[in-house]
Amino acid sequence: MSQKIVFMGTPEFSVPTLESLVNSDHKVLAVYSQPASKANRGQKIIPSRVEVFAKENSLNLRTPDSLDNDQEYNYLKKLEPDIVVVIAYGKIIPKKFLNLSKYGFVNVHASLLPKWRGAAPIQRSIMNLDNETGISIMKIVEELDAGPVMHQDKIQINENVDSLTLSKVLSKLGAKSIINAIDEIVKGKARFQEQNHSKATYAKKILKNEGRINWSQSAKKILAKINGLNPNPGAWFEYKNERFKVWKAEIVDKNSDAGKTVDDQLTIACNEQSIKILEIQKEGKSRQLASQFLLGNEIKEDTNIY
Repeated sequence: MSQKIVFMGTPEFSVPTLESLVNSDHKVLAVYSQPASKANRGQKIIPSRVEVFAKENSLNLRTPDSLDNDQEYNYLKKLEPDIVVVIAYGKIIPKKFLNLSKYGFVNVHASLLPKWRGAAPIQRSIMNLDNETGISIMKIVEELDAGPVMHQDKIQINENVDSLTLSKVLSKLGAKSIINAIDEIVKGKARFQEQNHSKATYAKKILKNEGRINWSQSAKKILAKINGLNPNPGAWFEYKNERFKVWKAEIVDKNSDAGKTVDDQLTIACNEQSIKILEIQKEGKSRQLASQFLLGNEIKEDTNIY
């Protein structure tokens, strides 16, 4: 049965779910996304990926700075949606809005709730060395990511996956599950289970200074940081007062003093084992394979990297 849908989302992660809804029997009444943002120190205005998709598909787009006003409340109320689907919208939805749709607001969240509520579940899951993650479909309540869950899909995480790759996998998983979830809700077959709030953990927003590599940690922990912060903001180290971003690396079973190179191929000792850098980017320069970088930047064995 076709339902009237309002969609709320912003980044690339949200697009597959919106596309899934557009290609279904349901009618997308409106798409909400965050306003276009300034990039490169304000030189250019960049629309969100959801805004781009909405315009390309002639969808009814709204990009308010805030929902907490009478104009947006009355507009959504007038639409009379059956259900509102939210995925990585990035703005607070006022409590009074939650009663404006027949079946409520449903959120697709990129973790196995109650673990990793909050802004950066994919990055935190990788950086925490979790061996599994997934998506949760839940009903939105006033408290952040604390609503009852009706469906979860689990996947395994290996130590070499980065945030960008995992994000693409999870976004497709959410897009695949949302149509069935809506059908279950409409038919009255959905079973929403309260989360175990005592086991909740929080995926706080990633800060740029978290990207600094501490070579006194284990190689596994450092690789998890490199992968978890790829592509943004990136893991980095300083050498000769210049910053270097590490895009890709692998663990090597060699040992030395933490922070010291164990060869002339950019393999750096950690507290346990070593990290061999495979792709690197000097600040202000382009991303390179380590082998290309070393052609013009000799770093010998037993060099201290800070």
